[in-house]
Amino acid sequence: MENLLNTIVTNADLHARWLNTLSLMENTGARKISASEDMATVTYIILKHAAEEHRHAFYLKKQLEKVGTNLCPTYATEYLIAPAQSKYYLNLLDVEVCRYLKSTLQLSGAELRFAAYLLVTYAIEVRADELYPVYQTALEAAGSKVNVKSIILEEEGHLEEMINQLKSFSPDWQQHADIAVEIETRLFNNWIEGLKKEVLQGVAN
Repeated sequence: MENLLNTIVTNADLHARWLNTLSLMENTGARKISASEDMATVTYIILKHAAEEHRHAFYLKKQLEKVGTNLCPTYATEYLIAPAQSKYYLNLLDVEVCRYLKSTLQLSGAELRFAAYLLVTYAIEVRADELYPVYQTALEAAGSKVNVKSIILEEEGHLEEMINQLKSFSPDWQQHADIAVEIETRLFNNWIEGLKKEVLQGVAN
């Protein structure tokens, strides 16, 4: 992943589409959190988390200005890296985690949505805690003006919040969380392979 990100940040077109892709994924995550809310029982933590994920999507969009002008105005396919994998990565994770919860805990309805929110978000926060620091290191090595330190700090806080919520959800939370991480790891590796193919094409061109 280090070599891939080092290549991306030194190519303006790839870097712009990478930032836009991250923004898309943060926005997708925020929307999924909002979709999982129960209107009567939604908590401060869930509202805070959704708001911060939306802020990350906006912040990453703003960082595009440090790469160039008039770059990636929308989330259209041509403005993303590995658009298919990037757009469906979180949706597939959600579907597979829901399938696991249905078969293992026989959950449905609001209970299923909330449990899926906990496990999917936990797996994503574990990934974010790995991905963003590696990206920040690549940015610093390249002398880029782009900076994601504020996102790193907030994602660390999110992971702690998710663990606290999971502990309240189930005494076996770690077992369920490990399954979610296994699912996410497989999907993430597929996403990385898609990124590598497109980055190699971008460098060749």
